[in-house]
Amino acid sequence: MNNRSRTWDVAVIGGGAAGLSAAVTLARSRRSVIVVDAGRPRNAPAEGVHNFLTRDGISATELTAVGRDELTSYGGTVISGRAVAAQRTETGFTVDVADGQKVNARKLLVASGLTDTLPDIAGLRERWGRDVLHCPYCHGWEVRDQAIGVLGTGPGAVHQALMFRQLSDDVTLFLHTAPEPTEQQWEVLAARGISVIDGLVAGVLVDDDRMTGVRLGSGDSFACQALVVAPLFSAHSEVLESLELNPTEQRAGEALLGSVFAADPSGATQVPGVWVAGNVADMYAGVINSAAAGFTAAAAINASLLDEDVRRVVDETRTAPTAPDVFSAAAATLGARRHRFPTESKVRQ
Repeated sequence: MNNRSRTWDVAVIGGGAAGLSAAVTLARSRRSVIVVDAGRPRNAPAEGVHNFLTRDGISATELTAVGRDELTSYGGTVISGRAVAAQRTETGFTVDVADGQKVNARKLLVASGLTDTLPDIAGLRERWGRDVLHCPYCHGWEVRDQAIGVLGTGPGAVHQALMFRQLSDDVTLFLHTAPEPTEQQWEVLAARGISVIDGLVAGVLVDDDRMTGVRLGSGDSFACQALVVAPLFSAHSEVLESLELNPTEQRAGEALLGSVFAADPSGATQVPGVWVAGNVADMYAGVINSAAAGFTAAAAINASLLDEDVRRVVDETRTAPTAPDVFSAAAATLGARRHRFPTESKVRQ
């Protein structure tokens, strides 16, 4: 049976930590599950995944490969492609893939992640995931004791600088487009020995494939070996918006931080039968958080399927012929004595 004609128990959109974790959990519960994966993990530029117990330093590519192997060992399926839309059907949902494939499933889990939109600064994108980073827990240890710059783009800039000050004695906050620190923040920055540079950052300086500093719009240059930025986090929304779900903006005061899709603690959305997990629902989730969210969503999905399955079996039992009716029909057709069928009076009611 091909993917177009088959109806799976669950279709998972996205083959990262959240999607694969959910798929493995469902497959281990003997659910038929298919993962549609575009093959573009958000953390691919990074040298490795950290704070993932027993997998510290594993590359995003290897983590995905291991996860796929685990899934297929339990009977799950992965197909390559970018899911672009979904429609509700009588039996659940049909997912449209960009290459023309269609996937039918009773339930839908969207774990498609998000996009990091970086400030428009020359050379920044090329260094992303290497010496341009944003998460102290994911990649902070790797830049410990280096000269670290923090690019201020919002109200969280001072907090970012303080976080990275735990990792290095040499931290500089470039105010860039961040608001002016408050009097209390100035005091804290001074107490922690964090330098503050006013002015817009215009470019990243690189020598021999290593960051050496940043250049301001004024032409002045300042040395640093790593630069911390705060991207705009935008949840991948095509499939969910096709089901009339809209992303929710996340703000700190007037500053836009990003957008995600709202869900209950299990990942269930306002559309029955549709769940979300990972960065599409939580823009700050690390890889291990996303994997945990996938497990949680999978358990909820399995419970929903179980409820449907039990209801269907009960309904079928209620409408099936009763035992006396079956025996009576057989006896009338074949002869009760010759074929040793019990008569109606001997059938237990």
